[in-house]
Amino acid sequence: MPKELCVCQEIAREQQRINVFSEKRKFGKVVTVIEGLDEKQLNLKELTKSLKEKLACGGTAKDGRIELQGDHKSRVKDVLVVMGFSPEMVDVR
Repeated sequence: MPKELCVCQEIAREQQRINVFSEKRKFGKVVTVIEGLDEKQLNLKELTKSLKEKLACGGTAKDGRIELQGDHKSRVKDVLVVMGFSPEMVDVR
């Protein structure tokens, strides 16, 4: 099936159980962590890039999780819902 017609990514986005939380790192820096994304079904690098653009921050994707610089817990859920993730499956702690 051509990639343009495939709805696999949309289905994968709706079925992801995502956890969003903040961690305090050394020197008092706060990092927002997004866990629970399936690397096999989603391209984490592209997702990280678009999150960084929309939230105007730096970040990285490593070990199956996305780390964004700064405290963005309140805004990440809204951005993920706009990207096609199910609001019930995004858990912000």
